[in-house]
Amino acid sequence: MKKQKTAVVLFSGGLDSTTCLYWALKRGYKCTALNIFYGQRHSREMQSAKAIAKKLGVKLIQVKLNLPWLEKACSLVGKNHKIPDEPMSVIKNKSRIPSTYVPARNLVFMSVAASLADSVGADAIIAGPNAIDYSGYPDCRPQFYKPLAKAVKEGTKSGVSGAPIEIVTPLLRLSKAQIVKLGSSLGVPFGMTWSCYNGGKKPCGKCDSCKLRAEGFAAAGIEDK
Repeated sequence: MKKQKTAVVLFSGGLDSTTCLYWALKRGYKCTALNIFYGQRHSREMQSAKAIAKKLGVKLIQVKLNLPWLEKACSLVGKNHKIPDEPMSVIKNKSRIPSTYVPARNLVFMSVAASLADSVGADAIIAGPNAIDYSGYPDCRPQFYKPLAKAVKEGTKSGVSGAPIEIVTPLLRLSKAQIVKLGSSLGVPFGMTWSCYNGGKKPCGKCDSCKLRAEGFAAAGIEDK
């Protein structure tokens, strides 16, 4: 009998990571969802992560990191910054790195995921970076993930024992509209996901993430609910 594949899925509770989780389950992975809190000004995403994991019956591990230097470096952390409200043309300018960039976030997240995957013998780490409709973050680019996969192979017990952990990024080259269409085909409960950089009961509709999400749904011709 063929052994079921296992995966650690980096899972924020947002649109992209939820689509990744549904994608992994559809492909037969037994998943552990890893949700990481790094000091954001709100924990609304964590609520979504809990609710979606419960709905799917997926084990959820939530980790809180204490990275105090982010309070000065990133507008998503602490309460002394204003989340930028900018035109879409500015948001999608890939030569610009906005204040919402979290320094080396995906490097940190992938390291935590690699530690978990190496500890439990997972076959893969699945994450949802998107290189097309993104806000200019350097750690969402394909050239970041290729050397990362090599580092995970060379720097883990799994890798040096001949069972390297695969780094899987199924959304990397998809537009936001394509991600929405994929999520729709997989039955993703869009209304349960949270993308807004601001907390509260309803998305602000003004931040980078809200605008990219709205544009994706509009281009896909699918209602966000």
